[in-house]
Amino acid sequence: MSKGRILVVDDDKTLVRLLREAITKAEYDVVTATNGIDALQELYSRQPDLILLDVMMPRMDGWETAQRIRPSQSSADHYADGER
Repeated sequence: MSKGRILVVDDDKTLVRLLREAITKAEYDVVTATNGIDALQELYSRQPDLILLDVMMPRMDGWETAQRIRPSQSSADHYADGER
């Protein structure tokens, strides 16, 4: 049984593979995306419990992705940076 779902967003395929292996061993489901646009699609379709988001990516960087995620969330509890 899975402990939850984690979305890993990074354009570095090696890093994504390593994170997937480690997170899967910890009994979480892993969903991946290689850019912000794909991350938003996965967010809305798969509704992860946690997002690990790279800052520097093609198409849409992590900063813009985070800005687009924030208005879509109903609770400030989702933010790790402390801002509400």
